[in-house]
Amino acid sequence: MPAAYQKRQHTIFSTVQSEGAILPMDLLQRISDPQNAQLEGLTPKDYDLDGGRLNEAINKAWSDLLGVWQRFNSEQKNLSPHESGTTLTRDRWLLPLFKALGYGNRLPTTKALVVGERSYAISHKWGDHTPIHLVSFRVDLDRSVQGENGARRGSPHSLVQELLNRSNDYLWGMVSNGKLLRILRNNISLTRQAYVEFDLEKMFNGEVYADFVLLWLLCHESRVHVEGEHPQDCWLERWSKEAHATGTRARPSPSD
Repeated sequence: MPAAYQKRQHTIFSTVQSEGAILPMDLLQRISDPQNAQLEGLTPKDYDLDGGRLNEAINKAWSDLLGVWQRFNSEQKNLSPHESGTTLTRDRWLLPLFKALGYGNRLPTTKALVVGERSYAISHKWGDHTPIHLVSFRVDLDRSVQGENGARRGSPHSLVQELLNRSNDYLWGMVSNGKLLRILRNNISLTRQAYVEFDLEKMFNGEVYADFVLLWLLCHESRVHVEGEHPQDCWLERWSKEAHATGTRARPSPSD
């Protein structure tokens, strides 16, 4: 991929990055402008807003969450160095965030998800097909962590990614430490990560509303909602396929 294109993937939005082309930046730009996107799935009805408007729902969520973020930021400073911060991060910030994204008053926790002989200690799950792993703001998404028995465990990101790769039941998932939120998909590449990342800390500290619009539109519950047994029927997967098809059509053939 040309260096100029790589750079553009990271700079269209100031707090959003797209890696691995599961949802490329040009698609994200289309999603962020529902009025002109010419993309299915972006009507108020598609977001379960019967009689409502997207901009009103997004603006209300933003206004509510600004205060939640400020309180969470303040409470972090009063946390003892000996406390993990997991409960604070989930209860005071991430659960209210997911509530604002349409997941209800309390995102359901889950027992470890088992695939074959391996279990995955994912914290939450939405429906039957979407693992959502929420960890402390003190945990790096890309670093392995110390287990209760002293053994090293894989990073939160790798935990979710391996689950998605090894299971047919889970196609898309999310992971967040309160500062960053990532959307992941089953990824056949073992050498390159694939995800969309939102820098929540930068977004809310800098009050980057335009990027929050994309966050709301892309992470809303309706985007992962599945009727039935096929996770590929969700909007995230349909948009990913649309991006791939559009890119394939736009790419010149070898004979050109």
